Amino acid sequence: MRGLLLLRLISTLAQLRSSWVGLIGLGIILFWLLAALAAPWLAPFPPNATLLPFAPPGTVFEGSKTFLLGTDHLGRDILSRILYGARTVLVYAPLATGCAYVVGIAMGLMAGYKRGWVDALLSCISDIVLSFPVLVLYVLIIATVGVSIVNIVLAITFASAPGIMRIVRGLTLDLRQRDYVAAAQLRGEPTLHILLVEILPNALGPLIVDVCLRLGYVTITIGALGFLGLGLPPPTPDWGSMINETRTMAQVFPWMALFPCLAISSLVLGLNLLADGLQGMVHRG
Repeated sequence: MRGLLLLRLISTLAQLRSSWVGLIGLGIILFWLLAALAAPWLAPFPPNATLLPFAPPGTVFEGSKTFLLGTDHLGRDILSRILYGARTVLVYAPLATGCAYVVGIAMGLMAGYKRGWVDALLSCISDIVLSFPVLVLYVLIIATVGVSIVNIVLAITFASAPGIMRIVRGLTLDLRQRDYVAAAQLRGEPTLHILLVEILPNALGPLIVDVCLRLGYVTITIGALGFLGLGLPPPTPDWGSMINETRTMAQVFPWMALFPCLAISSLVLGLNLLADGLQGMVHRG
């Protein structure tokens, strides 16, 4: 089953070369991925080192190194914190999205295939969760259980899984009518085999597009939680927290908040462009 999913994913990404929009998005994502991986070598200073407060971009420090993006109010190099902050986003956003997909896919497959009371119950739970404004729901959950990376992942999973469940349920309702599913049922295949081998691989196209879009939403969510003071605890480099810590000084020292904002925006833009490219291929397919 894992082999089928992997082959389908590789096949979809291989077709991406026909979409320049998708390639641009993939290029932006790869840029941030490489920046995150190479942060210890690319960062000119330690991310939490107090050096020279309020230094504007281009300031030379001790005649050897330069603050290319300036420093914040505590004298920490903004470029170094952005590079290390990319690690935070590119680890926890996929982790939270992956957890949400595990739960959402399981709920959607069961609801769409079993129908009846199972569908009614899971759809009712989904409707209740989706009735809350998403950001308010995140704030309520994290404010209740406390701020930690585990609780952030759990909050995103809880709030995002119902939306994924609806998408998977709709796809399953369509795919369960296909001939290959009927053939598997006639062979006496167990329900788990039908769901994971016959239905899920054939639903991957729309789900891959949704993954890219949802990763963008989760990236914004992590940034928004950091901005609200509900993100990772300091001094962990976090783009949202960087904006929150310097927002009151943005009029006088704009670079402190501007560059973290551009980092978030560029990563989300890359994910959205990649989703647009993949969506065009899914429709053509």
